[in-house]
Amino acid sequence: MAQISLKALVKRYGDIEAVRAVDLDIADGKITVLVGPSGCGKTTTLRMIAGLESVTSGRILIGERDVTGLEPKDRDLAMVFQNYALYPHMSVADNIAFGLKARNVPRAEIERRVREAADLLDVGSLLKRKPGQLSGGQQQRVAIGRAIVREPAAFLFDEPLSNLDAKLRVEMRTEILRVQRELRGTIIHVTHDQEEAMTLAHRVVVMNRGVLEQIGSPADVYQRPATEFVARFIGSPQMNVLDADDARASLGVAGVGDGAARLGVRPEDVQLAGEVAHDRPAVRFPALVEVVELLGASAILTLRARADRRLRALVSARSLAHVHEGDEPEFAIERDAWHRFAANGARMAT
Repeated sequence: MAQISLKALVKRYGDIEAVRAVDLDIADGKITVLVGPSGCGKTTTLRMIAGLESVTSGRILIGERDVTGLEPKDRDLAMVFQNYALYPHMSVADNIAFGLKARNVPRAEIERRVREAADLLDVGSLLKRKPGQLSGGQQQRVAIGRAIVREPAAFLFDEPLSNLDAKLRVEMRTEILRVQRELRGTIIHVTHDQEEAMTLAHRVVVMNRGVLEQIGSPADVYQRPATEFVARFIGSPQMNVLDADDARASLGVAGVGDGAARLGVRPEDVQLAGEVAHDRPAVRFPALVEVVELLGASAILTLRARADRRLRALVSARSLAHVHEGDEPEFAIERDAWHRFAANGARMAT
């Protein structure tokens, strides 16, 4: 496996700059996830790494090798696509082995690698079947197996879970983590799903309009978002973000918002006042509970505070014994839970 480095990478389509001077070092033996909304440049960046898109300017290094101008086949990378890209007329074994046969790898070596990959991915009993006889999760395992047998410098995953249902997506996330740990592989994974990014990544790269908004561990990106965009994009339910003046008028926030243009607070930090110790510095305010959305162990409350300011709280399901739609209890937000943002969207020191 190898480190991959992007140096001032730019991609333009006419007057549109899809990727803007991206500098990024992708660690060897780790999962790096590029995440962001549609059109943010994440897939374009991945395709440039793969050699499927030309580079307008900048460089791509795999280890010490500059591969910017090389054909995809010469980059020693394996790609797993969203649509699996399996050959329907071939067996599972032949699909996994296809790239090795094209490279004239000896038959015994092909059989060994196919068997090892199939066993690793729990599809060893399916080798004689055709893709049409498999579930979506099994097809995705076969596509990953085809990449594994090549023993590449790195794996490129282009939204490989987006066609699966919710249960299978969770199962395949676990599979990818397990396989990565077994192989100690370098993986660049692209997704628009922030939950997928947070659960898979050793390192999260949040992109917006072709720019890297933040690079960090999942915990860093969640707990200390570098920009208002990251704060809103990462986390479910989405962070509550208010104009600082609005926060003072509707919630009675004082002191915390000095010098900030916007204030943010995570829904889980909007608590019922009775659950916050009285000696804890906190903003306390009444709010009407307009909607209760039960999620099982937790519930999302849509609240309406003074001046019709709406915000969301994430509380434990046990709290619903004390609060119902139409009630107007007191809520509290502890002083150190606020995130402050400048007018340009950058995070300010708390």
